Amino acid sequence: MRYLPLTPADRAEMLAVIGAPDIDALFADVPPAARRPDLFDLPRKAGELEVERELAALAARNRPAGAGPFFCGAGAYRHHVPASVDHLIQRSEFLTSYTPYQPEIAQGTLQVLFEFQTQVAALTGLPVANASMYDGSTACAEAVMMAQRVTRRRKAVLSGGLHPHYAATTHTLAEAEGMQVERRLAAIDAEGDVALAIDADTACVVVQTPNVFGTATDVTKIAEAAHAAGALLIVVTTEAVAYGLLKSPGAMGADIAVAEGQSIGNPLTFGGPYVGLFSCREDLVRQMPGRVCGETVDAEGRRGFVLTLSTREQHIRREKATSNICTNSGLCALAFSIHMSLLGEVGLRRLAALNHSRAREAAAALATAGFEVLTPRYFNEIAVRVPDAVAAVEAALADGVVAGVPFARLDPASGLGDVLLIAATETTTSADIAALVRSLAR
Repeated sequence: MRYLPLTPADRAEMLAVIGAPDIDALFADVPPAARRPDLFDLPRKAGELEVERELAALAARNRPAGAGPFFCGAGAYRHHVPASVDHLIQRSEFLTSYTPYQPEIAQGTLQVLFEFQTQVAALTGLPVANASMYDGSTACAEAVMMAQRVTRRRKAVLSGGLHPHYAATTHTLAEAEGMQVERRLAAIDAEGDVALAIDADTACVVVQTPNVFGTATDVTKIAEAAHAAGALLIVVTTEAVAYGLLKSPGAMGADIAVAEGQSIGNPLTFGGPYVGLFSCREDLVRQMPGRVCGETVDAEGRRGFVLTLSTREQHIRREKATSNICTNSGLCALAFSIHMSLLGEVGLRRLAALNHSRAREAAAALATAGFEVLTPRYFNEIAVRVPDAVAAVEAALADGVVAGVPFARLDPASGLGDVLLIAATETTTSADIAALVRSLAR
């Protein structure tokens, strides 16, 4: 018998209670362009074997990132993930574990999260980190909300070098909170421009380094300008491997650091799930969203781990919560932590140096072929001027080359239709770079 929990009478009663005329009224906030007036053109029923064949044929139309030269970056990067990472995260004690509400039976999970926090704090150069966020973009938005609580101000200034998706996510949350968001114009070397917008109402300044165009910037002077006005500096990083080569956010005066941790331990997986990194100054810890695992001792003096802070809506009254995000990316955080443990500090620095070397090789080859490399200082990603970048990328696909991300795809209103973002990592070969140059030149 089919399980139908609600009868038509049940539905009618529920609609009457909330004052909605019909079910369609519940979707009034969804733009009409995003709705379908009818069912998808799919058969109403099919056998399991037929469904399996159909889905396999659809999946075969996708192209894996490793199938050939691949230069996409712009916030999600292809890196080599050791087989040991996947093996370890699939152990049953990790894969089936849930929120560690009872520390006496969740010591393994709690210790993993404690180690993860320790690694994030070391990478970002700030003393405290939480046990992860959904991803980099939501971590950025949460950092802006946190700055509002700390400073009791209502304005956030976003750099023109901030990833457009991060800016859009921040706008969405800030609008709901009644905050004013000022986003500077997109520019290759945009970070210094944000200081001009700081005033007495500014709660925070958000800068990204390396920014969405790949430009790496020492933001120490921006930190000084923000602090002089009583504002906080939030530093965003979308490529976590860059921590192995560049100055940390904490060393540049950041009050809050957020990042996308996908590059370490987590594959591209069609855009998610990923893992957001979040750290801050110690005096701000009680306004930090998410949860914090701490180290303690039990009644017999043995080392143990507990949830030290968990100021989320499922633990305290909703209006008192620092965040309404009710989970963390535990399994992705575990993958990050395992990969970091395998690399160690020396391994991460070598990996970062290799990434930079590959990007330098790509930049030199493109410049030799007559392309203008726009990014003045970079880690492993560059912006290149390519006439009609969208068409160029689509043409390159015919050569089996995924040539990068046209910036206009991220920010159609920017007017930068001739800017192509190209990322090179340790997975990029000299043959890949040669194929990219040949394809774009043609």
